[in-house]
Amino acid sequence: MAAIDTTGNGVRQWGLLARERIIAKPGFNRWLVPPAALAIHLCIGMAYGFSVFWLPLSRSIGITKFVACPDQTLLSALYTTSCDWRVVDLAPMYMLFFIFLGSSAAIWGGWVERVGPRKAGVVAAFCWCGGFVISAVGIILHQLWLMWLGSGVIGGIGLGLGYISPVSTLVKWFPDRRGMATGMAIMGFGGGAMIGSPLADILMNQFRTPDSVGVWQTFITMGAIYFVFMLGGAFGYRLPPAGWRPEGWAPPAPGAKVMMTHGHVHLRDAHKTAQFWLIWLVLFLNVSAGIGVIGMASPMLQEIFAGSLIGHPDIGFTHLSDEQRRMVATIAAGFTGLLSLFNIGGRIFWASMSDYLGRKATYDTFFLLGIVLYASAPTLAHSGNTALFVLAFGIILSMYGGGFATVPAYLADVFGTQFVGAIHGRLLTAWSAAGIMGPIIVNYIRQFELEAGVPRNSVYDVTMYVLAALLVGGFVCNYLVKPLADKWFMKDEEVAALQAQSQAAAGATRGSMGIGEWRLDATSILAWLAVGLPIAWGVWITLSNALVLFR
Repeated sequence: MAAIDTTGNGVRQWGLLARERIIAKPGFNRWLVPPAALAIHLCIGMAYGFSVFWLPLSRSIGITKFVACPDQTLLSALYTTSCDWRVVDLAPMYMLFFIFLGSSAAIWGGWVERVGPRKAGVVAAFCWCGGFVISAVGIILHQLWLMWLGSGVIGGIGLGLGYISPVSTLVKWFPDRRGMATGMAIMGFGGGAMIGSPLADILMNQFRTPDSVGVWQTFITMGAIYFVFMLGGAFGYRLPPAGWRPEGWAPPAPGAKVMMTHGHVHLRDAHKTAQFWLIWLVLFLNVSAGIGVIGMASPMLQEIFAGSLIGHPDIGFTHLSDEQRRMVATIAAGFTGLLSLFNIGGRIFWASMSDYLGRKATYDTFFLLGIVLYASAPTLAHSGNTALFVLAFGIILSMYGGGFATVPAYLADVFGTQFVGAIHGRLLTAWSAAGIMGPIIVNYIRQFELEAGVPRNSVYDVTMYVLAALLVGGFVCNYLVKPLADKWFMKDEEVAALQAQSQAAAGATRGSMGIGEWRLDATSILAWLAVGLPIAWGVWITLSNALVLFR
């Protein structure tokens, strides 16, 4: 197929992945875009569940037992072919995920805006699923550096591109329900591990042999499954025609209760504003508090409640027998799964609520309620009331997830929708920073308390107060977010030129007749079943495992 210059500026558009190919035609149903976004986010969300592979991989040579090497270091682990990897050697991949997610989203966010979500989704599929294949080769050759490169670096780039690919699109399709739309998509990222972790466990058990722990075969299989789903999501994306609005909807009038700009800030200027960095800090502080808890949820419950979880409140963690420790660990796994459900549910609940409360008020709720819950956590822990403790942290994790889902709409309210995807990509560097800061706070304070002789059931008390203090800082930053001055917005002519260029690239002005209207047909049913059934299965598995908490 010959390349045709349809933009008027010398840019030649090619084939199925070109932006102009996905401008919606009359009759398109905007409710097909959320399941397309979910298809991608449910796949890349498995990044949260990669810890399911650590223990099997730590026996990839010994199969039934760990084969140790004397004086093994992280550097030697990268190249050794005769020693099993330690969990501490594998865990940095988790950090690489979020470092490269944030950095790739920041670097290529502008590119995603230019080329459109379909091309970005396809590239994300090749990176994320290709990372699985490279990691599988690394397992076969027993080369840890290949796993770091495959899943950590290349897969991390796929995470970033896949994460931001639907944001701008959904905001433009749902100007009347920005929070709900982005919440539905980003809910998928939180739910990816809920589906992927039990699936990985089933596959590893299926592929396990006397000579293999079954991980590399699982990587290949999951990579293939994810590739199909991600391509399906990418090709399901459509963009609304320039200037499209839902029938009967008008933006809130200036001075209305909800802070929503009518202008658009250019990507080149967004990071020059105080508002960008205040929202950056809002996300950073909210995520730092939550992500540290996620990483330590299982040991935290075990160390605080220990024997109380199995009906022996007089037995502390250090006095549990091996059998009792296994029972307690099983219950703690249920706690972790339940937190995952709250994380997922919070993404759609709080993001949808923000459409009514306003984005700023929603973040005020996160911080004020979070301060109270974190500060109360030590009291709840020492009261021995497991149910209240679990509920408190469930609410905390719902607001952690809600913070991710609400921030794209917050950015659209403040900076407009023209470059919101790219601006969101730059803001995700806050996630990368929080992914380092949060675990450091929780882990180092815990270790300091243990070395000081603090009892195990009290080692998290100081941590909770520190996390509450982080949220105080977040509340102050959110309070300082104000509407932008007029000087930051693009001129109407500049916006019109950009939108006209995009419209010209589509070939012609198609109008908006019938675009976006809800329609229940076979396509809609199949699209929602494709993502709804895996989510329902993951919820059922998670709830089944979490019931042990209340027996």
